Formats: sequence, C-alpha cells, structure tokens
Amino acid sequence: RRSAGERERGRPGDRPIDPRKGCGAMEVDNDAREIDEGLYSRQLYVMGHEAQRRMGGASVLLVGANGLGVEIAKNVVLAGVKRLTVHDNTPAKIEDLGSHFYLTEDDIGKPRVEPTVSRLAELNEYVSVDSFDGDIMDPNFLGDYTCVVVADAPLQTKIELNTACRKVGANFVAAQVNGLFASAFCDFGDEFVVQDADGEQPISRLISTIIQSEPAVVTVHDESRLGLETGAHVRFSEIQGMTELNSTEPVPITVKGPYTFEVPIDASKFSAYTNGGYVHEVKQPKVMNFKPLSEALTKPGDFLLTDFAKMGRSELLHFGFQGLEAFREKHGRYPAPGNIDECSAVVSAAQKLISEASESSDPDVVRFDEEMDDKAEALLVALASGASAELAPMTAFLGGVVGQEVLKACSAKFTPLQQFLYFDAAECLPAEYPLPEEECKPVGCRYDGQIAVFGKEFVRKLNALSMFLVGAGAIGCEMLKNWALMGVAVSPCAEIAGGEQGAAGVVHITDMDKIERSNLNRQFLFRSTDVGSSKSTAAARAVQ
Repeated sequence: RRSAGERERGRPGDRPIDPRKGCGAMEVDNDAREIDEGLYSRQLYVMGHEAQRRMGGASVLLVGANGLGVEIAKNVVLAGVKRLTVHDNTPAKIEDLGSHFYLTEDDIGKPRVEPTVSRLAELNEYVSVDSFDGDIMDPNFLGDYTCVVVADAPLQTKIELNTACRKVGANFVAAQVNGLFASAFCDFGDEFVVQDADGEQPISRLISTIIQSEPAVVTVHDESRLGLETGAHVRFSEIQGMTELNSTEPVPITVKGPYTFEVPIDASKFSAYTNGGYVHEVKQPKVMNFKPLSEALTKPGDFLLTDFAKMGRSELLHFGFQGLEAFREKHGRYPAPGNIDECSAVVSAAQKLISEASESSDPDVVRFDEEMDDKAEALLVALASGASAELAPMTAFLGGVVGQEVLKACSAKFTPLQQFLYFDAAECLPAEYPLPEEECKPVGCRYDGQIAVFGKEFVRKLNALSMFLVGAGAIGCEMLKNWALMGVAVSPCAEIAGGEQGAAGVVHITDMDKIERSNLNRQFLFRSTDVGSSKSTAAARAVQ
C-alpha cells in the first residue's frame, strides 16, 4: 500500500518496487546517502554521525497500530530509520480515539493501519512507511527487518514472534499499556554488540605519578577524579621519562581509588617516570546476552527499577501481567472495568503463579518474596480493572521509552534495556478506588479508556479545564497532543454530560519562536510547510 504522502510525492523513478518494502520518495541507499544535518542537527549531538548512519540503514516492523504503537512509530520515524512497516488488521473502535492521535471518527470500523501509515509518512521524507497484512511469522519476511516491535498482541503471539525473530537474527521489543500500568521487554539475541555503552565523550586525565612496579600503578592529578570503572580500557600519551607507556596498546585498568588505578603492565624495567602525560579512555564494544521471552518469563534476571519507593513492585507486576494475559487468553478480552469477579480472577491467576515460583528449587526463578497483603491485591485489582484502557499520557511515556530501545537496536549505541521494565502510576488512582462498576462502565465515546480508570466525573472535569501553555516546542507539542486526546477544554460528549451540557474550557498557547527546519525532527505537529511560521499558531492549528 502506498501512503498519502507517497502519492503526493510520486514514485522515485521507474525502477521496479517491491510493495512490501515501501516506496517513499527518498527510498535510496541510506548507508550511502549524506545525512541531512539541517534536519537532524540536534539529534546528531547525541547520536553522532556513525550511529545515525546505522539507523538510516535500518528497517523496523511494528505489530499493532494502537495508541502505544503509533507513539512508538512516530518517534522512530522522526529519528530517521530507513523504513517502517506497520502490521495491524484490527478495525478502529471509538475508544481508540482517546489514545491514537491519527484516527478520526470517519476511521471507525476501518483498519487502523491505513490512516496510521498515511499520516506517519508525512513526518519524515527520508523514511519509507508502508503496511503489511500477510503472515508476519514468515522467516523470509522477518529477515528483512533489523528490529520487530510488538505493541498489541497476546502473550503467546509475542512468544512465537520472538522465537521467529531469533531464528532470523532480528531484534525484538514488546510493550503494552493497561490503564495506569505499563511493561516493556527487549531481546536483542545471544550476542548483541553495543558500540558505545553510554554515549559520553572518552575521559582524559592528567597524570601525576607512575610507580615502577608490576602491575604499574598510576595516579592522576587531584584536580578531578579518575571517573573510570574497573575493566575500562586506557592508553597513554605525552609521558616524559617512562616513555615506553606511550606506545602500548589499550589495556584494561583496575581502579584502586578515586585517583589511582593499576594496569597489567610490568613497568619495573621501564625508565623512571619524570612528569607530564595523559591517560585516555578507549571505549570498547560491549557484548550483551539476552534470553528469549519464553525463558525470561520465569528467569528474568534483574528488573530495571523505575521508582525506589516501590521496591518489590516489579516482581509483583511481573506475575500480575501474566495473570492478566491468562485471563485474556481464556476470554479473548481484558476484564470489564469495575467488575470485581473478573478482577479477582486475574488476582487468583497471579497468586497461582507466585505460589508455583516459590516452590521452585531453581535460584534463578523469579519470586515475589513480600507478603501478598491487601495492598498488593488492591494493586492487582487496579491493574485488571483498567486493563482495557489505553491512556494517552501512559502511551506517550512508554512510547518514548520503547522508541529509544528501538533506536538502540538499530544504532548499537547506548546500553539497551535488559530485559524487563515495569512502570505504574497507581498513585493517580482515585482515593475511593475501586470505583462502582456503573461509574467506570463504557458509554461508547472516545473517552471510554479514561472512564474505565477514573470514572465519568473525572472526564467531565477535564472537559471544563482551562489551560495556559507557555512554549510550543517539542515538550509543548506533546502536552497539547495529550490534552487533546484526554479531552481537556472540549465540549462534553452527550454520553457523559449527564443531561447538563456544561461549558468547555479553553487552552491558550504562547511561544515567540518561529519554526526552523531542525524543529521538524522532534516536534511532530509541524510540517515542512510550517517553517518560518509561529510555533504557537501552527501548534494550535495542528492539534485541533
């Protein structure tokens, strides 16, 4: 399928084109072409040219064009991969409009992928965006992609797709948002090589002394700490006296203090150190080992802790999400919002998994060692009750996180997530939670997701809010997008107005800046035709 943007630009010549590979106007050899520094200038400060070129030659497959999926896709396209393919045969529903910023009421009942692809193609002229509705398990198809991202699929489908990706060498990322809860998982294979683990400039330090010993002991000047860890590689230059070190190959160090380290070199026969010289960090590729999803579910290793005030929360949610997926597999849907019986079924499934894990003699099997008290059960009830909801702020957050993981997979720069991340914003729940089932029951409007978590009264309050936004840059555009999806300052829909058509609030935006070409790389509300226009005016027009 050709996107709307491709139809406007036309085909890039008369050569035969595989429709599965897209046909964007800038479909060229991304490895060979020059980087558009005017567009990617800010990004190049962080990524560098080499990593940007690797991204420019990468292809990404997105499975699931829901609210989370379109957030991930938006970030990946703006960053400048070579090609994005979207797979989703699901028809759009009214509640999708509360999290999917490219869907309109006219799209309801039609495949979500069609408006998603056509609008994504407008974000970056260098990225080919297309759709695919065939068998995504086909190894010949999967083998074309650097990274596969799953945003909307049952757990068993994720496991099968992860297995298929491993066979063809494609990196795999899975993520989901259920109400105020989110999870992400990465599997980049058995030996994923990270070219630059942190993206920082290599450290150089002025040397103070070097002891003639085996191993050699080096002390740097006390004006700044060494700043390196054991295992880091270094080389030496401009040393006077012990000049033999200037010609040595990079060697690993053992840190002995804030200013002192050892190198595995016999310096006892070297010339005596006189003065001067520098030690330079030499960055080395880092090899990371990942487990497949089927194995990582029982032996996940360490979780990435997102909140130090919620120790043990990741372990609980690890079992909670599996309990939720067990309910989904059995019933073909998530629990109905506010339905205590169905929520209790999820809690029971999670408790069963926790009990089975506690009985295992394998020390690598994950366990929930804390007491399964009322507070823990209430958290799992909250997960289950709001599971059918995709909230715009949550998809925006996780879409940013997962988008970064995709870029790590494509560029081999920065250390990727290894392997699970769990996040929740349960503190946002109403004090009287769980709400009565009638209060959070879907009413057939675009805000059904928010109603499922917060209730109808909450949505009415959002409709009446008036906001003043200072700044329509990258963060400002994201705020406007989230407010629009949430229903801030809009006329209440008849289904939740309660017979009283309350007055809508208003959003005022101010920003004195004009739109520059480099803004198009990170401010998704703007297009090339907006360059030179006022940011606030263009943002206000686009968000409507």
